[in-house]
Amino acid sequence: MGQIVGSMHMNVAEVFGNRRKRKRSTDSSLGKDEQAQLDTTQPKKKKLLTTTQYIYKALFKEEKNSDVAVMALDKVWHLHKVYLSQSPYFYTMFNGTWREAQQNFIQIAILDDRITVDSLDAVFGSMYSDEIEIESADVISVLATATLFHLDGIIDKCAEVMVDNISPETAIQYYEAACQYGVVGVKKSTFQWFQINLLSIYSKQPNLLRHISIELMSALTASPDLYVMQTEFSLYTLLRTWMFLRLHPDHDPEDPVQRAEAVKTQERLVNAGVETHTPSGDVVQWVYFTSRMEERSFLATPEGQPYVRVFQKLRTQYLTNHYMDLKIIYNDNIIPKEWLYRHIHNHWDALLRIDHGQEDCSPQQLDNDQFFENCMRCGRMLLEPGYQKWRWTGFNYGMDLILIMDSRRLHIRRHHRHEHERVLSLQTKSKFMVRTTVTSINAQRQAVFTQTSEICSLSLEKNEEVPLMVLDPKLVHPLLISINMLVVMPPNQSFKEIVPLCEEGTNSLSIPIAEIGADCERPLTPSSADDSAVFIGDSEPSTPSSPAPRPRIAWSASDTDGAYGQLAC
Repeated sequence: MGQIVGSMHMNVAEVFGNRRKRKRSTDSSLGKDEQAQLDTTQPKKKKLLTTTQYIYKALFKEEKNSDVAVMALDKVWHLHKVYLSQSPYFYTMFNGTWREAQQNFIQIAILDDRITVDSLDAVFGSMYSDEIEIESADVISVLATATLFHLDGIIDKCAEVMVDNISPETAIQYYEAACQYGVVGVKKSTFQWFQINLLSIYSKQPNLLRHISIELMSALTASPDLYVMQTEFSLYTLLRTWMFLRLHPDHDPEDPVQRAEAVKTQERLVNAGVETHTPSGDVVQWVYFTSRMEERSFLATPEGQPYVRVFQKLRTQYLTNHYMDLKIIYNDNIIPKEWLYRHIHNHWDALLRIDHGQEDCSPQQLDNDQFFENCMRCGRMLLEPGYQKWRWTGFNYGMDLILIMDSRRLHIRRHHRHEHERVLSLQTKSKFMVRTTVTSINAQRQAVFTQTSEICSLSLEKNEEVPLMVLDPKLVHPLLISINMLVVMPPNQSFKEIVPLCEEGTNSLSIPIAEIGADCERPLTPSSADDSAVFIGDSEPSTPSSPAPRPRIAWSASDTDGAYGQLAC
């Protein structure tokens, strides 16, 4: 019996197999034309719209079965209350005791200039769909519209787009929009971007620099995490340019005509025996500040008063560590001279204490807030890997500190050579506090990875070298290095809270600082990021000769030939 059943199964399989073979054989015998004709007669499969796509097309685009019309910016949308109610703005409107709950025509007054017809259309459409396309150029308009209607999901999407597209051209607008609409994540990300790029980017793009608000610049100047390239003097020159550009909105240093005028002005000054020590593009601002003949500082004038809080945040105690820095700052007469005199007094007092071996002058275990508020900020960019060595110029209370990058380690060394002992501290050990931050950046100058050390107290003997940080493998070049350092106990700086309206007689110093000394030279504004740092090679760098002291400049109202005033000592 089993054999009979098995035989029947084999016969059936053979029959159907032969039928399939004949079907394939018949199909293969058809010509191309016949096959094409057969294909056209067969019904085609049609992909249906998804429910979301159908709703968006029929109800939003074609405005079918609308039960409410919304008018804004002179345009009318025929929409549906059930979909608009996804917004808390409309939900409250339609479900409360408001007059609009019983109306089928609603007019919305748009008071925010950032909201546009396109952004309204995009946000209304998003209520009928589960997605929204946001371009970086339109993201602020969409954010403003989503904020008006309290749509948290769209606000979060806008925040993602903004964070991914921070650049020199967008950072200022994004930061201001984040502050206005309360997007904390974007505000934090853009502020961090500014901390990294303020000095290295905006010093070269003045027409972007002028749009930074006083509030933002004040916060950046106060930040201990600001990457100051190279020293505090670099930040001072940037603030001077920023203030000048805001005071002169029509001045465009990138305009060819104005640039040519600046070159002519510099030539006139040189022919008159005035050395500006500044690129031609900065001559106009140099003349503007140095030509003021009044004794009071610029910050004490009505024009300078709005900028006082920014310069109060500047760590002016580190502007008096280099002769040429001090001379330039004195001639600019932007900062009150009383501040400079107080710093000079504090420096000399600390130096004498260190030389006498007073332990109370060396920084002890200060709390983090005290350290961050008073530390010196220095920065440098390393474009390529390899052995590199550098120092930041300026007198450092008898300590010559050198930074060394060797492979993946960053070291600091107390450099002490016998021929320089007259200007170096002879104390066996020197104490200071330091914190190190290293950041790897991408093509948009955004931080890819950041490594920060703890605040540590070091005590170095002469020529002693210690490691500051072992770099994480995630750090790739280019690298930005930021050093926070404190070498003496911070003095009380409450005197910076007052800007004297008249500074005559505030100090018995009768000889202008501009006329003291003649053996040092330093450019007014570094032409590159490396000009204010000294590279340490096999041999000591030579000291260039110093130019003649620079006279002050007096403006002449009757000057009709276009020259920048008459020269007067």
